[in-house]
Amino acid sequence: MTVVRQEDFIASVAGLLQYISYYHPVDYITSLAKAYEREQSHAAKDAIAQILINSRMCAEGHRPICQDTGIVNAFVKVGMDVRFEAAPGEERKDLQQMVDEGVRRAYLDPDNKLRMSILADPAGKRINTKDNTPAVVNVELVKGDKVDITVAAKGGGSEAKSKFVMLGPYDSLVEWVLKTVPTMGAGWCPLECWVLALAARRRRRCCWPSSL
Repeated sequence: MTVVRQEDFIASVAGLLQYISYYHPVDYITSLAKAYEREQSHAAKDAIAQILINSRMCAEGHRPICQDTGIVNAFVKVGMDVRFEAAPGEERKDLQQMVDEGVRRAYLDPDNKLRMSILADPAGKRINTKDNTPAVVNVELVKGDKVDITVAAKGGGSEAKSKFVMLGPYDSLVEWVLKTVPTMGAGWCPLECWVLALAARRRRRCCWPSSL
């Protein structure tokens, strides 16, 4: 049995969210640099250069890559031989509460405050929660004695542009893509990354792209 301290879990979530706020993935930067070398258009080349410069400034200054610092999606794999433990005198939290506390700390970090975008009662009063909670937490119970956490801060552009469809047995996926993409227009930050997820179950199909 592995004991995971509640505080360690919370601190890990907070650290992950701060990290992804100012660091691009290495493969993204590498691919963008190669695209810059191949690009023939001066305007496009300038745009790519600006993205690369901004990325470096964010990494060096620990400032957000984008003003839209996202809706937090957490994907947590919990081993069946893991037990969470609170410190003496500390309130014991469930998994949702622990992730939310990590989100709260990350987004209110005085050294790098992140934009809070979550609303309480979104269909009614629409009041900002002022700490970007609650997070969307997806939990998977797995074999073993470890905890694996993946976080994604999904920007509003990607949420607004998401499309979901249930195709019939004789429907054409290609035709649906060709019909849908031209209707999406602008509304997200460059460079765009398209993800097409196919699954037999709706929940699996909707969750998988967020975890990439």
